[in-house]
Amino acid sequence: MIEDAIKDKRIAVLLSGGVDSSVVVYELAQMGLTPDCFYIKIGPEETEEWDCSSEEDLEMATAVAARYGCRLQVVDCHREYWDQVTRYTMEKVKAGYTPNPDVMCNRLIKFGAFDTKMGHQYDLIATGHYAQTEIIDGKKWLCTSPDPVKDQTDFLAQIYDWQLKKALFPIGHYEKDEVRQIAEREHLVNAHRKDSQGICFLGQIDYNDYIRRYLGEQPGDVIELETGRRIGSHRGLWFHTIGQRKGLGLGGGPWFVVKKDVGQNILYVSHGYDPETAYKKDFKVHDFHFLTAGFDAAETDVTFKIRHTPEYHHATLQALPDGGYMIHSADKIHGVAPGQFCVVYDHEHHRCYGSGEITL
Repeated sequence: MIEDAIKDKRIAVLLSGGVDSSVVVYELAQMGLTPDCFYIKIGPEETEEWDCSSEEDLEMATAVAARYGCRLQVVDCHREYWDQVTRYTMEKVKAGYTPNPDVMCNRLIKFGAFDTKMGHQYDLIATGHYAQTEIIDGKKWLCTSPDPVKDQTDFLAQIYDWQLKKALFPIGHYEKDEVRQIAEREHLVNAHRKDSQGICFLGQIDYNDYIRRYLGEQPGDVIELETGRRIGSHRGLWFHTIGQRKGLGLGGGPWFVVKKDVGQNILYVSHGYDPETAYKKDFKVHDFHFLTAGFDAAETDVTFKIRHTPEYHHATLQALPDGGYMIHSADKIHGVAPGQFCVVYDHEHHRCYGSGEITL
């Protein structure tokens, strides 16, 4: 029972202004608790240039905290976000990789910079993530949510073990519809508010505009992989991802992005609705980050995902001499790109082992 796990614990709630974290406060209040709430400020300073919803978020968070008699404090992690998460993102895209800023935001900001500033005073940090934790053989594991569409263990698979030990997910056992029903029943101010989309702070900002602001443009050739024929130009490799089909601006399509040559600044594409070059079954993962414990054998039957989707894929995991792992997928996987995180679970996709970065 979650009540037993949090009895006599000092709890900090990361209250974003969204419905999920608001129901977290409600759930804890139902247990007779009055946690301290914190709104993390990470939005950009240039409000006249960037459309950010932080003002509305803070109003919602303030209303929810007041409703349950909780103290709310704003914690400014703006500089840490832009120094760490934005730097990670730009370094990866400039090198031709596909980063995931939200994954690193959890490690570096929500359970990182916040803990340094305020969270170290608390035993547990509660968030509105759709994830669960379980004690198995005396160890705390990150486990999947019953809602396959909303499950967010993939976004949490890079947090450190000490961060997992402090993590509390009070709504992780619910499905999204159930959380909405609770918010509506309790007449929470944000019960009908839409879920945020995309990178956590961008709001209505286009991702390519975000990239362009820091890296500019670097035009180059678009080449058909199979023939070597030049079929167009791109404005910068960092505006494109492996597996991308829409937004290429090329005639005679459809075209899929299948490869990047960073040194020559060439974007390679394949023609067709479902080209074979858009798929892979075997790929390498390096710098694997274990959340709780390592794998039981050199070759292990696992499940995995490489993007935030409900589907899990079965695979054999092979340990390599250099410390990396080779994923031998049972299915052909579309859009496998270097820099993506491959998140690995047990055979039943229940326990999350952690994640590593894909290399090709």
